[in-house]
Amino acid sequence: MRVPFLALIGLLCLASAQAADNPAPPVGPSADPTQVRPGAYVLDPDHGKITWSVSHLGYSTYYGQFTGLTGTLQLDPKAPEKSGLDVTVPLGGVITGSARLNEHLAAPDFFDAVKFPNATFKATQIEPTSPTTARITGDLNLRGTVRPLAIDATFNQAGIHPVDQRYTVGFDGRAVIKRSDFGINAYLPQLGDEVTLRIEGEFKAAP
Repeated sequence: MRVPFLALIGLLCLASAQAADNPAPPVGPSADPTQVRPGAYVLDPDHGKITWSVSHLGYSTYYGQFTGLTGTLQLDPKAPEKSGLDVTVPLGGVITGSARLNEHLAAPDFFDAVKFPNATFKATQIEPTSPTTARITGDLNLRGTVRPLAIDATFNQAGIHPVDQRYTVGFDGRAVIKRSDFGINAYLPQLGDEVTLRIEGEFKAAP
């Protein structure tokens, strides 16, 4: 059966409109930050952690972790400076590999986790430093003391996560603080004052 030309044009236009309303799903994760979906994200607590390191009496570098982080990210890839980040870090669950040291770090001479159960970070400025990196400046509240903190962040990739099928954005970060700035002076100067923070986070698109 011969299809009239005008009817054929109509069918093509309808197909184009349906394709625009139902775009094809992404083929896979992308490392191009310009392709990231804008909007609200929540931190996956199972894949958000901070690994810290400090000099141990000059003999070695000691490592530990904070896990169970929660946070929100408001992301605008076309204007990163308009993005926002808020993170909460539970202090009572520090992991070192030693139950005795875990308990000591939660005590008043270190984190005083009973009185101050959480540390918080709120971004005040996000400045791109390259197509895939940015400096995130904000306020770190630790043990009731607020000090500025700068995080050098790197965008890893974004896309549909193969496990939970949720759109996910991944970042790494690095920062350095002085614990004495927050009143944590125990065992200075034997233990290092500078603490290096390595940060990993996977953010899920908010429902």
